[in-house]
Amino acid sequence: MKKILAAAALTLVCLALSAQKYNGLIDKTVAVIGGEFVTLSDLEQEVSTMRARGYASDQNMRCEILESILQTKILLMQARVDSLVVNKEMVGAQLNQHIDDIRTALGGDDKVEAYFGKPIYKLRQEWNKQFEEMSLTQQEQQQIAKNIPEITPYDVKQYVDTADVANLPVIPTKYQMSQICVYPDVEAAKMAAKEKLLELRERIIAGEKFSTLARIYSDDVASARRGGELGMASKTIFWSQFSDAAMSLKVGMVSNTVETPDGFHLIQVIEKKGDMFNARHILIKPSYTSEDREKAFARLDSLRSIIDTTELTFEIAAKMYSQDKASRTNGGQMADPHTGSAYFDKDQIKPADWAGVRNLQPGEISEPLESTDNEGNGNLVYKIIRLDKIVPAHTASFETDYNDLYNMVENAKQMEAINNFIDKKISETHIVIDPMFKDCDFSRAGWREKIRK
Repeated sequence: MKKILAAAALTLVCLALSAQKYNGLIDKTVAVIGGEFVTLSDLEQEVSTMRARGYASDQNMRCEILESILQTKILLMQARVDSLVVNKEMVGAQLNQHIDDIRTALGGDDKVEAYFGKPIYKLRQEWNKQFEEMSLTQQEQQQIAKNIPEITPYDVKQYVDTADVANLPVIPTKYQMSQICVYPDVEAAKMAAKEKLLELRERIIAGEKFSTLARIYSDDVASARRGGELGMASKTIFWSQFSDAAMSLKVGMVSNTVETPDGFHLIQVIEKKGDMFNARHILIKPSYTSEDREKAFARLDSLRSIIDTTELTFEIAAKMYSQDKASRTNGGQMADPHTGSAYFDKDQIKPADWAGVRNLQPGEISEPLESTDNEGNGNLVYKIIRLDKIVPAHTASFETDYNDLYNMVENAKQMEAINNFIDKKISETHIVIDPMFKDCDFSRAGWREKIRK
């Protein structure tokens, strides 16, 4: 009965187009899926959102967006059958980030409203619904993935034995490294940066232009070209210390020194609207003298010699002398901050670190070098690096790359289960797609069969 009503509804809507105009197009229903409708305005709003975020708009984008909406509807209908519940906290965070990104890209609430032709509160309601639906569809995909049988070593071995060697993943060369780090005299450098900003602030108060001094002195090269101006943006995209200071200022006022993980700032607010602001800033990063470098290099070179000529191991030396807290407790062993892995692809190694180790053999220790840590935009650090191991590039094997292969097989089976579920639902569900999309190159053949003749 529902299918009959949905088909009748589609026929009526397609024959009696709404008088509403949307971006120069007459709004109409372009697809029916179960008891749900997809309108042209739904599609065009998604196109507008993508364009606002920097994507080029073309007919293929509309095809991809329509397919994505229809796929979401299928998963959403099943999520409701399974009585899944929206994660309100996650949706709220995603919605706020989405709105802040759009506001920042377009330059404020008024620009957003003009661009989309709707008030912010209305857009928030619509986007909130979309993120709630996304939450449910993601949970449904997880539910489907959970139902696959547990992957066993036999599954992995069978995959390796039956797969074409050309289709097996190639594991790139990986490097395992350990480090001993020494930081320069941070407090002295911070004090010098603060004193420089204090001097610049006094010059601004005395009448010199903030923008002129920003062009000359700011270490933020991108904004320095614009006289330190950052552009209208949501406060959430900045470090909280920076945003709090900016939001507390009156327009035209100059802040005292503000410290963030990027360095030290002077801030002058140009404009404020709600929780958005446009400001100029001058960034001064702590800088160090050649004496700092020579002192640190001498210390590291001494440690390197002691490790080479005595029974002091690199691991013990790292625990005793390294100032990098993250690696010191592990005997200096370095780990990817994003994955936690002790093995690095070449592209994951900092350029300065790579320059120090690229010609080493396993077990050898680099000369002292200057690099950065993983805090903020990277603080200066001096270090020596031991190249612990090189795992050459190779075709993945069951014996040496079980974890990589396990993850690959598991992901493949999960995607297969999700794809099979969606394809099955496409064939079972009443779906009608407007013939205006007959030339779309959909990724699933089932959609083409649903285009109204």
